[in-house]
Amino acid sequence: MKAKLKFLITGMIVLIAAIVVALKYWDYIANPWTRDGQVRAQVIQITPRVSGPIIKLPIKDNQFVKAGDLLFEIDPRTFEANLEHARADLDNTRDEIEALAKQVEAARADVEAAEATIKQSQAAIKGYSGRVVETKKEYDRQRKLDKQGATSKRMVEQARANWVSYVNQKANAEAELLQMQASLSEAKANLAKAKADLGAPGERNAKVRLAKAEVRSAELNLEFTQKRAPVDGYVTNLNLRLGSQAVENQPILALVDVNSYWVVGFFKENYIEGIRDGDRAILTLMSYRDKPLEGRVDSLGWGISQDDGSTGFNMLPTISATFEWIRLAQRVPVRIHIDLDKLPAGVKLRVGTTTSVLVMTGTSGSESKRAAVAAPRALQ
Repeated sequence: MKAKLKFLITGMIVLIAAIVVALKYWDYIANPWTRDGQVRAQVIQITPRVSGPIIKLPIKDNQFVKAGDLLFEIDPRTFEANLEHARADLDNTRDEIEALAKQVEAARADVEAAEATIKQSQAAIKGYSGRVVETKKEYDRQRKLDKQGATSKRMVEQARANWVSYVNQKANAEAELLQMQASLSEAKANLAKAKADLGAPGERNAKVRLAKAEVRSAELNLEFTQKRAPVDGYVTNLNLRLGSQAVENQPILALVDVNSYWVVGFFKENYIEGIRDGDRAILTLMSYRDKPLEGRVDSLGWGISQDDGSTGFNMLPTISATFEWIRLAQRVPVRIHIDLDKLPAGVKLRVGTTTSVLVMTGTSGSESKRAAVAAPRALQ
């Protein structure tokens, strides 16, 4: 009888303990969870914009840096010389444009002078035309008087000489006008050429803009000799030393953005039906088994890579052999947002580390006051 009572008491104790354990870990029984999770973060490939030997390297591998901290510096002497060369070219270009502008002004003055001379010549021709008419009338009058015997031969010859003189002066003025008009056409052509050589005036000139762009490019290249951290983060995979050759557009180190951590949990496809954006997630890192993290479901993946059906040999589809009585569930990535301001004390997130992920379905849009419970060791 006593033996039976002992077994009964022992059984009740075991049952109660099992119930307590089941209640404690009920979330891990009733909700989808996976041991296949990883910590992720944005990893920035630090890439130099110019080539040259490294002369400053104030960082070391795995060091924390803040945004704006100097990561390395490339020898700037070549780029300083290029900048001075570009500035000198800009000064020469401005001098050249100023000289061309003066040529334009000179050509414009020649045109204005030619136009003024033509106006004077036209006025002179007009005056000569009037005098030709007057002297012709006087000559005709003297000839009539000569026939009547009322004038002398000398007066007739004088009148004729005056008329012929003004006719010749008018002809000379007309010839000069034609020459002046030709000079005006030449002056206008020179003005058009000078304007074409000059282009737009001042700082709007294409040659000046090009020279200024070369200066700006040289300034940027000089700035690019100093590479600074774009974000707060940890230097990773640093294999540089002073004197190493940095190559333009070739990544030379990585920077892990400390403000971009998230977790990806790979859930079996038959577990994701009840998962919704915003659901509460409990994360148990393998490196911190007793310090669970809080998170929220950010999104579920919409596709995974497949081998079956891909193009294989001779452009034929690749199909893997299967066992009809075994069907392996595919795993779908679920992105979990981590509140970095609420990390447990002492927890350091590292990209690629393993974590167990529990999603508490039906908690989207609600705030839970229950403390997060780490996954049982058997489930981690």
